[in-house]
Amino acid sequence: MTYLEIILTSENVERRIRENLNYMLDLIPEIKAMIDFPHNHPHHHLDVFEHTLNTLKESENDLEIRLTLLLHDIGKPHSYQDGVDGVRHFKGHAQKSCEISERILYRLGYGYDEIKRILYLIEKHDELIDLDNIIDRELEIKRLKVQYADALSHSPKTVEKRLMKLKEIKDKL
Repeated sequence: MTYLEIILTSENVERRIRENLNYMLDLIPEIKAMIDFPHNHPHHHLDVFEHTLNTLKESENDLEIRLTLLLHDIGKPHSYQDGVDGVRHFKGHAQKSCEISERILYRLGYGYDEIKRILYLIEKHDELIDLDNIIDRELEIKRLKVQYADALSHSPKTVEKRLMKLKEIKDKL
């Protein structure tokens, strides 16, 4: 187990990342762009990095889920569009996050199959699960867990509808 994996699977993952932030930035310098990068969106009350830390805190202690959450929004600082209303949009951020994450994961020494699964979870983290087209049930359960952690890290004012929809999917899955 690598030191990164020890950090990500620790009981207090948020604290461990904060305590080891310099190590994390040396290992994954792409994270730096997320720090203090504002969402400027009503569905978010935290900057991209703080949102990411909160998703990790809300997640199940599973390495694959936590690697996904660490990287799921890493493309946001590179894919935003400022709307005329002052609200920032992030169309294509999941794809950009996949591009960046693929390079990171190969650099960190992960294998093809592990990377393929994590990239799938990143790519689909904002898309609701289509219960009629499930190929890998275990992977879709992880995707649902990623979506719960992500939703719980959105603005408390806007999250209730998303959580209700996720609960419906969970009950059927």
